[in-house]
Amino acid sequence: MDLNAVRTFVAVAEAGQFQRAAVDLSLTQQAVSKRIAALERELGVRLLTRTARGADLTIDGQAFLPHARALLSAEERATAAVRPGSRALRVDIVGRRLCLAGVLREFHRLRPDLALDVVTLPSAEAAVAALGDGTIDATFRAITMPGQRLPREIEAEPVLDEPLFLFTGPGHVYAGAASVSLPDLAGHRIWMPGNAPGTEWAAYYEALAADFGLTIDTLGPNFGVEGLIDTVAGSTTVATFLGEHTPLVWPSGYDLRLVPVRDPTPVYPHSLLWHGENPHPALAPLRAHLAAVQPDRDEAGTWRPGWARRPRGHH
Repeated sequence: MDLNAVRTFVAVAEAGQFQRAAVDLSLTQQAVSKRIAALERELGVRLLTRTARGADLTIDGQAFLPHARALLSAEERATAAVRPGSRALRVDIVGRRLCLAGVLREFHRLRPDLALDVVTLPSAEAAVAALGDGTIDATFRAITMPGQRLPREIEAEPVLDEPLFLFTGPGHVYAGAASVSLPDLAGHRIWMPGNAPGTEWAAYYEALAADFGLTIDTLGPNFGVEGLIDTVAGSTTVATFLGEHTPLVWPSGYDLRLVPVRDPTPVYPHSLLWHGENPHPALAPLRAHLAAVQPDRDEAGTWRPGWARRPRGHH
C-alpha cells in the first residue's frame, strides 16, 4: 500500500477539505485528488465524498481511518528503529545468557527511559566492523589482537573480569571439593563444544590450556547450555568452565556443583568497545553505569591471557 496515499487520505480526513490538505502537504489540489483516487481504486471502495463544505468520510472511510493512522504510526516507529540518533542504543553481546546480558538488564531497569536493542554478532571482527559502519553502538568483547591494533576510531575500556568456576556433576572427582587449583586440573577433560575456532573465547581457553596443561575438548555438536548441563550431570569425568554470573537453571535431582578455581583464579576479561565519534545519547549513560558497577581490578591471585592487558583508548 502506498503510504503517501494513506498519509494524504488522513490529511484530508483531518482537514475536512482537499484544498487545506494540499496546503498542509505542500502539494497541488490535483495531486491530492489523484492520490485519493488511486487509494480508493486499490481498496475497491469510496473513502471520501466531496461536499459544498469540502470532504466527508464515507462509512468505509470512517472504518479505514484508524487503521490508516496505525499504518503511519508503524512507519514512524520502523524508521526510528534504524535511524541513527533516534533509534534504540544497539549493543552486541556474545550470548544472551551470559553475565553481561544481566548487566544490560540492570542498566535498563535503572534507565527505562533509554531504549535498548540487544544483538549478537558471530565474532569480534564482525562486531568491530559493525561499530565502524554505525550498525551497532557498542559491543562487549575480549580483545584478542596481540600484535594488531583496533582501528583508530574504535575506543575500548575493560568493564568486567569475570571469575570462572569448574562446573561438575555429583560423580566427578572434584564435585565435593571446596576449591580446585588450575594445576590440579591438568589431565582432566574440560568439555567446551561451543569454542568455535577464531572466536575470542576459543583464544582465551587455548591460552589457559597452554599455560596450565589443561585438556580443552571442543569435539561434538554444540546443543547449547541445556545439552551441556545434561552431559556434565551424568558424567564422572567431564567438567566445564562457567562464568561466575552465568544464570543457570537445571532440573531437580541433578545435584550439579560450581567449584571455585584458585591459585590462580582464571578471569574472563570483558571490555566495552565503541566508536569514538558515536553521537548516540545513551552511550555515555551506559559507560557511566559500567564504570559505577565495575569491581576493582585485582591482579594478584588471578590469571588472564597475556593479550588481555588493560586497553588505553586506542589500540
